[in-house]
Amino acid sequence: MKAALIGVAIAFGALAGCQRAAAPAHHTATYTVVMKDLAYGPAPSGLMPGDTIVWKNADIFRHTATARNGAFDVDLQPGQSGATIVKTAGVIDVYCRYHPDMTMRLVVNSP
Repeated sequence: MKAALIGVAIAFGALAGCQRAAAPAHHTATYTVVMKDLAYGPAPSGLMPGDTIVWKNADIFRHTATARNGAFDVDLQPGQSGATIVKTAGVIDVYCRYHPDMTMRLVVNSP
């Protein structure tokens, strides 16, 4: 009986030493997209789930940052800012509800 318990303890110890390393945690980042002259500024590169996008309306017109997939809808008066957190990886097409020709594409990478 003692030998069997020692064998179990040795096997458990060996398994405990074989743990998989955890994937490195993504440090969330914040990006700013400025709306000006009826256009969005450049789309941020390197977006990951959990990152924040701050939308800043530096135009004289009211604008939105509306995701075509329904993920977010930020409505901003001139001079206002608002933020959204991207939740999932994939491509998000964005447009302004007041100016439908105002578009951008966000690429959210997999972690």
